[in-house]
Amino acid sequence: MVSSEIERNPISALRTATVFLTRIPVGGNSETGHGPLASSVWMFPFVGALVGLLGGLIYYASQALGLPVAISAALGVCVLYVVTGGLHEDGLADVADGFGGGASRERKLAIMRDSRIGTYGVAAMVFSILLRILAIVSIADAASVAMALLAAGALSRAAIGPVMAALPSARPDGLSAAAGRPGGGQALLAIGIASVGAIVFLGFGAGIGVTVLALMTLCLVAALAKKQIGGQTGDVLGTTAQCVEIVVLLAISAR
Repeated sequence: MVSSEIERNPISALRTATVFLTRIPVGGNSETGHGPLASSVWMFPFVGALVGLLGGLIYYASQALGLPVAISAALGVCVLYVVTGGLHEDGLADVADGFGGGASRERKLAIMRDSRIGTYGVAAMVFSILLRILAIVSIADAASVAMALLAAGALSRAAIGPVMAALPSARPDGLSAAAGRPGGGQALLAIGIASVGAIVFLGFGAGIGVTVLALMTLCLVAALAKKQIGGQTGDVLGTTAQCVEIVVLLAISAR
């Protein structure tokens, strides 16, 4: 069901978004506490920026201690993983296994639900981690890395909203089905907030550029999910966040 309402209490919306997107202990149940989630997607970019900030702070501290850039970058990405509990990486791995190894829609969904990780999933996780580390190493400057992680965090989590809004749940009993579907206006609001953040963190031209890339990436992931399984799941949402985060960091590293 599509929700046209927006959770107007920022504390409640932030708490709901934090429970869904991270493992930060703010109370609530990450498995069942998603009643108002569809109305809280406008807070996704704020939570994403917070995650990016934590990674940036660890990178900054590591550089201040004199650690090599590569090790500092690895520690920064490690923090991103720990804060989210590896939720998005796990989703990416499941999608890679399902889309890569399943012949039918039903088989793809069954593979994605399997807790075991396959060859495609391992490769996807390795590439995700390596690409982000290499992008950070290329950026190098501590302040610039922090700004990049803030922008990538905000845009990648905001990108989840449009996919939730555009695609129905591929499973009647999945996490995304329980979370509900936000209205298009809410999804656009999340993207708008993240875009403003990207402009603040990176400057006007770069901020607009990475926002366009984020939109293109989420559209590609949504189109692939629609073709492969006819909708979205929690794993697809995690994959969206991962792909957008990687693309944004790579784009910033190429400046």
